[in-house]
Amino acid sequence: MQRKIIHCDCDCFFAAVEMRDNPELRSIPIAIGGSADRRGVIATCNYMAREFGVRSAMSTAHALKLCPHLRVVSGNMAKYREVSQQVMNIFLEYTEIIEPLSLDEAFIDVTGSQHLQGSATLIADEIRRRVKEEVGISISAGVAPNKFLAKVASDWNKPDGIYVVLPNQVDAFVLTLPVKKISGVGEKTAEKLKKIGVETCQDLRAKSLAELVEGFGAFGKRLFDLSRGVDERPVKVSRIRKSISVEHTYPQDLADLESCIAQLPVLMEELDLRYTKLKEARAITGVVVKVKFFDFVQTTAEHTVTYPDIAHFRQLLIDAFNRGLRPVRLMGVGYRLADEGKDQPLQLSLLGDY
Repeated sequence: MQRKIIHCDCDCFFAAVEMRDNPELRSIPIAIGGSADRRGVIATCNYMAREFGVRSAMSTAHALKLCPHLRVVSGNMAKYREVSQQVMNIFLEYTEIIEPLSLDEAFIDVTGSQHLQGSATLIADEIRRRVKEEVGISISAGVAPNKFLAKVASDWNKPDGIYVVLPNQVDAFVLTLPVKKISGVGEKTAEKLKKIGVETCQDLRAKSLAELVEGFGAFGKRLFDLSRGVDERPVKVSRIRKSISVEHTYPQDLADLESCIAQLPVLMEELDLRYTKLKEARAITGVVVKVKFFDFVQTTAEHTVTYPDIAHFRQLLIDAFNRGLRPVRLMGVGYRLADEGKDQPLQLSLLGDY
């Protein structure tokens, strides 16, 4: 049976919720993020702010330089999770095969759905209409025979749009796609591909599987397949959490190693609290420390250990700090978790951090 996959993506989700709840925000550039004086970062912004060049993951200070009249809202994660659950509940009325990717997007497999004569296009349109009417925000959708194409398609007519790639349109759709549209192709990989004359999927098809595997390892096989519109990944309704972590960005740089070490007890307390909230007991197999220096260069250090204590984290922190020997703006600590135990169902309220 030909698979029917829909990728749904809420438009500027956090900002959309704030604009829904506060009419004053609907006609001005807004962003959700931390304050500039506390080294905040933009989580998302509305489309008016994007016209000024404001983007997710940008520092709030830089965003305000690009758009001085930008309204920065601190955000409310509890509210966003609640709205996300409302959207996911609508999805559940059409299929139980749902793979949330974050609070604001998910793959849904409607291959066997009997709703609306089994038409994925009609289902996607009805979902979009219901989300707007019942939740009060807009959502864009991509409909295609696989996950790769559906995700690309959902971005085609944003915001508040839908794009459908029929099975007989796959080849023509993929040929002109820039390789940057392929998940996993970041700036470095794109630059490496450009050096060998590859900028579109059509260019990529000119390379043999052997060439791509030699140049890109296991990812070469994925490049080979996706450039032909082939993606056999199922929509997953469960996963195994492989790690758990916490991190802090500090208002003032931590000037030296001693200042960093002094923050460990607080970080570890938060990590242990999060670990105890896991729904299934999972053995710890290792510990990780992440350090981001004031110039945004970051490094991680990790060690295999079954019964971790603060001494393990302290030594990893020393190792990580000594790689930079300069002030630190962010620190994180985490546990690696064993694969044992059953797959944990993805919570439809989601586990993503703000």
